[in-house]
Amino acid sequence: MLSVSDAEAIILNLVQPLDDQRDIEVVDLLAADSRILATPVTSPLDFPHWDNSAMDGYAVRYQDVQHSSTEQPAVLEIVEEIPAGYQPKSTIQPGQAARIFTGAAIPAGADTVVIQEKTRREENRVFILDAPKLQEFVRHKASFYQAGTQLLPAGIKLNAPEIAVLAAAQCPQLNVYRRPRVAIFSTGDELVTVDQPLQPGQIVDSNQYALAALVKESGAEPLILGIVKDDPVALEKVITHAVAIADIVLSSGGVSVGDYDYVDKIIESLGAKIHIRAVEMRPGKPLTVATFPSRDAINHASRDAINRVSTRSPLYFGLPGNPAAVLVTFWRFVLPAIKKLSGIAEGWKPVFLKVRSHHELRSDGKRETYLWGKLHLIDGVYEFHKAGGSHSSGNLINLAQTNALAVLPVGKTLISSQEEVQVLQLSNE
Repeated sequence: MLSVSDAEAIILNLVQPLDDQRDIEVVDLLAADSRILATPVTSPLDFPHWDNSAMDGYAVRYQDVQHSSTEQPAVLEIVEEIPAGYQPKSTIQPGQAARIFTGAAIPAGADTVVIQEKTRREENRVFILDAPKLQEFVRHKASFYQAGTQLLPAGIKLNAPEIAVLAAAQCPQLNVYRRPRVAIFSTGDELVTVDQPLQPGQIVDSNQYALAALVKESGAEPLILGIVKDDPVALEKVITHAVAIADIVLSSGGVSVGDYDYVDKIIESLGAKIHIRAVEMRPGKPLTVATFPSRDAINHASRDAINRVSTRSPLYFGLPGNPAAVLVTFWRFVLPAIKKLSGIAEGWKPVFLKVRSHHELRSDGKRETYLWGKLHLIDGVYEFHKAGGSHSSGNLINLAQTNALAVLPVGKTLISSQEEVQVLQLSNE
């Protein structure tokens, strides 16, 4: 049985990031939010586009005002008013100034802006009451960015600040990586859909819905394949189809050691190499991770479906069947794999925080243990509050409204209240 850190290393080493030409899409800027930039962006524009004023005031020649004071103000003739978006017409001569507003172009001849709070105006004259610094409140052309150099690198996620930069740089379309395709299905004779009446011994397949939501949140595209009975023939057909159309396949259930757990045998019969069979964690011990050799050997999917994905080896995750274990193993292993696959250059490894535990946390110490709860900011310090009720892998109910997993390492049986604990933050909400 592998440790959690060893399993993570194996999984991330197996992931091949999107980098094929077929993995690149052209999208409009308004559709680029949360996408991964596939090629570096340059702009033909300087930022700022021209020398401009950072404040409302007066554009002047420094040498005319360098000795100004309240007692002996420089007195300048106002020859022009320059609002933003206006092209100056005048060249500032000795003894002259231009009224200027924030963002407006600096007129020829001027090299400094005196803010209006340090001036007094009388008709077409301005009195400079305090000596400015040379070039004060002047934003120089290309001081933020020089045309033709790299504006944004490939491999970054495009959020609001990046979208704003690209809009300002007049980039209406972008090359982004396509969204990773993740096939999802659940296994088990006992499973029914949400709209079916429950019979004795049956349970609703919540895993498929949870995984679809998690995959969407990760920026990938979920491909829902439904419920598959514990039948080797049916399972083989679905698995064959899934690995033909997806970059990652997620199945839940059927990976333990019971009489009806067929997944490992079937994927091996299809030529898969199993890299992980179990992980030293709770919940989530039964975990299968495998790779398939080539899409060319797959003949159950349509050729069009196969052509929509690149030739890289699909990655298979056989997740546990219990709902809490499914979510924990997704957050711990699948989410980083999707992020790395997406083409993002960095930031795909799980990030852990050290915070204070509000409650006493217990484990038997035999496996790395994950307890779910919520982070609260109290007096500027994050505190982990354990969810109430049972932390059984089959208890889905108390996972609602949680946003963090506390981690008790192997050998650690107790974390006392107010003691520091390591947590995996799941969301900022």
